[in-house]
Amino acid sequence: PVIGRAAATIRSAEGPPRKHSPDPDQIMANSGQKVVLITGCSSGIGLRIAVTLARDEKKRYHVIATMRDLKKKDKLVEAAGDAYGKTLMLLPLDVCSDESVKQCINNVKDRHIDILINNAGVGLLGPVESISIDEMKRVFETNFFGVVRMIKEVMPDMKKRRSGHIVVMSSVMGLQGVVFNDVYTASKFAMEGFCESMAVQLMKFNIRLSMIEPGPVHTEFETKMMEDVAKMEYPGVDADTVRYFKDVYLPSSIDIFEAMGQMPDDIAKCTKKVIESSSPRFRNLTNTLYTPIVALKYADETGGLSVNTFYNLLFNFGPLMHITMSILKCLTCSCLRRRTISPN
Repeated sequence: PVIGRAAATIRSAEGPPRKHSPDPDQIMANSGQKVVLITGCSSGIGLRIAVTLARDEKKRYHVIATMRDLKKKDKLVEAAGDAYGKTLMLLPLDVCSDESVKQCINNVKDRHIDILINNAGVGLLGPVESISIDEMKRVFETNFFGVVRMIKEVMPDMKKRRSGHIVVMSSVMGLQGVVFNDVYTASKFAMEGFCESMAVQLMKFNIRLSMIEPGPVHTEFETKMMEDVAKMEYPGVDADTVRYFKDVYLPSSIDIFEAMGQMPDDIAKCTKKVIESSSPRFRNLTNTLYTPIVALKYADETGGLSVNTFYNLLFNFGPLMHITMSILKCLTCSCLRRRTISPN
């Protein structure tokens, strides 16, 4: 059934009519509120974006938080507090299923979505020789085709209304390749190219498209993935590559996370700034510490500068990079990190 007014009057045998308590999953937006649908809200960045918007002091947003399995809603409900059932509701959604996507959007009143935030995503880390083609397809099914499904479903209605804002959670890895993140990087590169093309067409219909591009973000998902890959054996991969991955890349990656990593709340604040901007930017790096790294790629059209720089940093200057990251970690106090949230 289409989501609508949930408070229904019933007559009691013992007294006057009384009202049901509103069903938190069937609350309709108030007049003037923007309807925001967010994918991948069971944890991490998606959870924090949903809570940040639902707890907006001016109550400007009616948030529809989605996840594949509503049994995993407890963390979101707890974080939302009083907002749950008022400015935040839940719907099940699997971005890898055409039917699930259509059913979710059909369950929104009049299929009216003002802001779509595509956050659902999966990671994949390790030597490419050890990754099956099926695993690679699963990453693209979520990170690329999942976003495409969502955009295809909401875009026709936005075009009819000639208004809307589509936000895609990308990554700095959609701008600059990172060793041993080959497949994940490829999925984000694909999304960047798709959105860069779509943004031009959508502008004609007064629809904005924005990319959010975080660097490393401290989440349970990232922590668990790093722990898991460190324990794996990687059969079929040559010993040198496994050694480079475990003894060189992983320690360097941990250094970078500790020195430059942001929190999910930082990404949520950046996302809120983007959707509230009168002229939202297409690309939005959330961490300005990454700007020089991304700039390397555009400073040399041959690609040699960035490729050689990253090679030297990882394989020739590993100890120096560790020291640099340690110094940077000391410099990036909480005050400075708050200042690095973009756009400012």
